[in-house]
Amino acid sequence: MSEEVPTEPSKKLDIKKLLKSVLAFKSSDLHLVVGSEPQIRIDKELRALNLPVMDAKDIEEMAYSLLEEKQKKVFEEENELDFSFELTDIGRFRANYYRTIHGIACAFRMIPIEIPTLDDYGNPPIFKELIKKEKGLILVTGPTGSGKSTTLASMLHEINRTERRHIITVEDPVEFVHKNDKSLFSQRDVGTNTKSFAAALKYALRQDPDIILIGEMRDAETISAALTAAETGHLVFGTLHTNSAPGTINRIIDVFVGEEQGQVRAQLATSLIAVISQTLIPIIGSGKVATQEILITNPAIQNQIREDKVHQIYSQMQLNQQETKMTTQTQQLLDLLSKNIISKENAIKNANRPEEIAKALRDL
Repeated sequence: MSEEVPTEPSKKLDIKKLLKSVLAFKSSDLHLVVGSEPQIRIDKELRALNLPVMDAKDIEEMAYSLLEEKQKKVFEEENELDFSFELTDIGRFRANYYRTIHGIACAFRMIPIEIPTLDDYGNPPIFKELIKKEKGLILVTGPTGSGKSTTLASMLHEINRTERRHIITVEDPVEFVHKNDKSLFSQRDVGTNTKSFAAALKYALRQDPDIILIGEMRDAETISAALTAAETGHLVFGTLHTNSAPGTINRIIDVFVGEEQGQVRAQLATSLIAVISQTLIPIIGSGKVATQEILITNPAIQNQIREDKVHQIYSQMQLNQQETKMTTQTQQLLDLLSKNIISKENAIKNANRPEEIAKALRDL
């Protein structure tokens, strides 16, 4: 167990005070689990708050205090619930409720109300070029908690500041709430505003969108709809839980079977613009930094996708990078190591290709 984070002991736990602690300690998450004191996540590590151990009744009271009747019914039927909410003067949160053998458990993720710009987190200039595309598919991928939603929100925020577009987002749940600036936003919450991702996408093309954001490309039906939208003159953003850019292409193709795979390869070759595969790594001292493996399609990569030679894409990403604007995760990690921003241990632990990092370090 990591060191405890001091806070005011209290006889009666208050969910709003606990959520305030997420902000106060600049943490990303709050966990409530029966038999433990509340815990928050700081720089990837859980730290216990100095509060009483919670029992099932404590957590049930706090959990249900945030729910509407419809949400309570869904949770009681499904034993799972995803939703987002905003507390005045505190912040916006994404929540997941689930049941364990001991009772209800809750995980809360902090969502900034102020959407960061692409420059705030030092994203590469190529991102501003990508979002000016008229049509095609841009994917931001990575494990849970890797900052995918923040990167996508920053991209849409930049479009909102500079372009007059109709942007439809389909999320489960809606995380960042955009205010209309130059663009017009229609944000839809799966389960509340629409039945499913696939259903929302089916009707989205009739809603005159310029840009569509798909919170998660979970199944063949959703992926097919996304590819069709990208092919028919829309700029589509989506996410997957994949760890590398070439791995993302394989994951999409593998969702389909038999002859469908050939058709999907052809669609991807035509419509895919870029894959940004992101990981957050602890900084020496405190904080986190994003590594972003960037694949941008060109004729060579389009041919490799079409001809089922995805295994050759990684080598292609390493060529002529000044011109292509592509980069691999290994190169990003080595750059952070050379600047003494991250440790060797964390570089190897978070690497998709740890053997490449280890060899490069030996050759230095």
